[in-house]
Amino acid sequence: MIWFKKDIFSRGKEKTVRVPQGLWVKCNHCNEIIYRKEVERNSEVCPKCNYHFRISARRRIEITLDEGSFVEHDGNISPVDALGFRDMKRYTERIGAAQQKAGLKDAIVCGEGTIEDRRLLLGVFEFSFMGGSMGSVVGEKIARLFERAMEERVPVVIFASSGGARMQEGILSLVQMAKTSAAIERIRRKAIPYISVLTDPTTGGVTASFATLADVIIAEPRALIGFAGPRVIEETIRQKLPEGFQRAEYLLEHGMIDMIVERKKMRHTLAKLIELLTD
Repeated sequence: MIWFKKDIFSRGKEKTVRVPQGLWVKCNHCNEIIYRKEVERNSEVCPKCNYHFRISARRRIEITLDEGSFVEHDGNISPVDALGFRDMKRYTERIGAAQQKAGLKDAIVCGEGTIEDRRLLLGVFEFSFMGGSMGSVVGEKIARLFERAMEERVPVVIFASSGGARMQEGILSLVQMAKTSAAIERIRRKAIPYISVLTDPTTGGVTASFATLADVIIAEPRALIGFAGPRVIEETIRQKLPEGFQRAEYLLEHGMIDMIVERKKMRHTLAKLIELLTD
């Protein structure tokens, strides 16, 4: 494989070296430069320090579910600008840019599939869509996911990755916290399992609602999980926070989550949990 290509200019002996884009990736934790294909083969995890890179919803589905088993639900629901919100840009402009960037209508992909031949309903957040923020569409799709679970008696798994409620929708986004929490209570009464997987980052109204109301709460290593961010908390209480505060390992130590599971083991762990909770 040719990694470097030399160009010789016609004038004199001046040479330049061009490096193909996207061939290497820098780890955000250990700062190592790693061959991208090696990271992809390792489920988007740094082979040097085990740092878990943020990944797209589609890639998450690809590495988690049985090949070819995923069927998307409600993929065409789009958000509307009910409040006529505008900051530096109109909300409609932000929606359009996010849809073009992520290739999705909103910040979550929902559907059904199988893991090791066990059927489940699945929701996966797309952080690149406005920081995975939860607006009316995200809340509606999650509520529909739980409604299907009740109708078909199928377990639910949601991978969260979000900055919280979407400010451009104001109170309409905050309502989704109550809406999703109420839906969880309904499936709990039906004894239908719900597993939440918290990935980096999971914060704000998502953490304060459905993401932490599951029967089993899993987190990926070193994931940032909390309500307000560490900087905001330090400025509010005027105290230095403990080392590792709001990281998955700290939360596990303090009983806020049930387990930490590496990405390469996530698929089998979910399959085992579904087996234990449904048989």
